[in-house]
Amino acid sequence: MRAGGKLLAEILDKLAKMVKPGVSTGELEAEAVRLIVSAGGKPAFKGYKTYAGAKGFPTALCTSINEEIVHAPALPARILNEGDIIGIDVGMEYPFKKDKRGMFTDMAVTVTVGKVDAKVAELISVTKNSLKLAINKVKPGNTLNDIGSAVEEFVNKAGFSVVRDLVGHGVGKAVHEDPQVPNYKIVDSSMKNYTLKPGMTIAIEPMVNMGTGDIMTADDGFTFITEDNGLSAHFEHTVAVTEKGCVVLTEL
Repeated sequence: MRAGGKLLAEILDKLAKMVKPGVSTGELEAEAVRLIVSAGGKPAFKGYKTYAGAKGFPTALCTSINEEIVHAPALPARILNEGDIIGIDVGMEYPFKKDKRGMFTDMAVTVTVGKVDAKVAELISVTKNSLKLAINKVKPGNTLNDIGSAVEEFVNKAGFSVVRDLVGHGVGKAVHEDPQVPNYKIVDSSMKNYTLKPGMTIAIEPMVNMGTGDIMTADDGFTFITEDNGLSAHFEHTVAVTEKGCVVLTEL
């Protein structure tokens, strides 16, 4: 996972640098697939099904623009415009061999397309920094509640809203595993508040909205969007719990 995570970080860094007005999400998709395959990996999202019989996800990337929160397919017809923001989410199985399963890592960043106003830049900064605060809480003996509380308190203080209907997750032998990793305080029995232990690997991914935290599903059946059409930002890292604290597996 450490080897695959570093490669994935390098791939996402290259994709983020491609973002500019006039570029299509299809171009990002084609380059992502090329880079992942060249690295010896396999896209984790393409063909992914949330349940048996479900429609497979059509692309290797999730490219969520403006009011889209997560899970927007990277289709050729989608063109980036000056002033947009785009969340690029990518997962990879590594190494990919036909006779043996690899291990999975998952990460995301939100970047601007050209210039944006100060409030939009603040949304992105707050989301990114909330992930850093969450990662700082990852150590043996702490809990998922410590992670979620750090995100929620920071985001609320900044005047933005945490998405509560979508959460992070375990990752490793599959791209999505237990436990669920919320970006908010666990205040009831709706989610188990696991204690972190060495060897656990989780994907922490704050999703933060400019307006309310309410969401809905777009007509394509994949994309989650903000209910009030406000902008949304998303950052994610795969993190391993160690004896001394944690290691971010998806950083350069």
